[in-house]
Amino acid sequence: MLKRLLAGAALALGLSASAQAGQTFEAVKARGMLNCGVNVGVAGFSLPDSQGVWRGMDADLCRGVAAAVFGDPNKVRFVPLTAVQRFTALQSGEIDVLIRQTTLTMTRDTTLGLRMVAVNLYDGHGFMVRKDAGVTEPKGMDGMTICLSPGTTNELVTTDWFRANNLRFTPLLQERMQDNATALQAGRCDAIGTDATQLAALRSQFTNPGNFVILPQRFSKEPYGPVVRRDDQEWFDVIRWTLSALIQAEELGVASTNLDAMKASPNPEIRRLLGTDPVLGQALKLDPAWAFNAIKAIGNYGELFERHLGQKTPIGLERGMNRLWTDGGLMYSWPMR
Repeated sequence: MLKRLLAGAALALGLSASAQAGQTFEAVKARGMLNCGVNVGVAGFSLPDSQGVWRGMDADLCRGVAAAVFGDPNKVRFVPLTAVQRFTALQSGEIDVLIRQTTLTMTRDTTLGLRMVAVNLYDGHGFMVRKDAGVTEPKGMDGMTICLSPGTTNELVTTDWFRANNLRFTPLLQERMQDNATALQAGRCDAIGTDATQLAALRSQFTNPGNFVILPQRFSKEPYGPVVRRDDQEWFDVIRWTLSALIQAEELGVASTNLDAMKASPNPEIRRLLGTDPVLGQALKLDPAWAFNAIKAIGNYGELFERHLGQKTPIGLERGMNRLWTDGGLMYSWPMR
């Protein structure tokens, strides 16, 4: 009797899960448009240009997902969100995926009804100060006013570090990082505390960037990545493996510039990635050319990084931890087979 009851309960749970499976994925396909949450405006990540076109690494990742799902990178609606707004917008269904400089943490992954997908950028918390303050290391920041964005890991990291070192600071909390940048340049705060890549992006937009110094010390692990709701494992898979495909492409030497030639490769890994062998597309319920379309639209991971954040850009970042694992970095695609 007990076994029958347990079996019945398991069946009911399975049917319930099946009924919920795919709801976001199906809604996106039916709508014919991806609603993608991005930052309200940070150079190198997501920032409208003079024509109103969203540019940056995060914006292009949104386009990559749209290309994988629809075969068209333009089928995306960008939804600009502050740090305070971002999770509510995803929970409420206003957006389908959040690709907005979001640190993947345990509590965010377990308590918000959301799911952290995978890492697209490794970063760490740092501080930018006025050069004329003469500060070379964070312990010289005692008593400073520090601009921070509320609801971020950076607010917590800053508070924890100053308390642990018996130092004082006055927080100036503003939702928009651009407002923090304006406040620093105007002298309303002495420093900004946020992730190092974002500090470099902000400084690249300053009128006099040489007047500000990004301290070299890092105080946290800040792995960025896309976030989705827990309501759809199939949609989670689409986002995870689209990102993985961009990394795998760089590992295999596949780029936006050589796609057609590479599609004729006898290498089984390349054939699977580019859809000559359709097994990966079938697993995701996507067109066999899903990864081909994403790479064609935005390039492989290395192209994406160098185009928006690399040393030839105004931001001027080295790849560092974001190099491929074969080059001493942390970027690593799960086996796509």
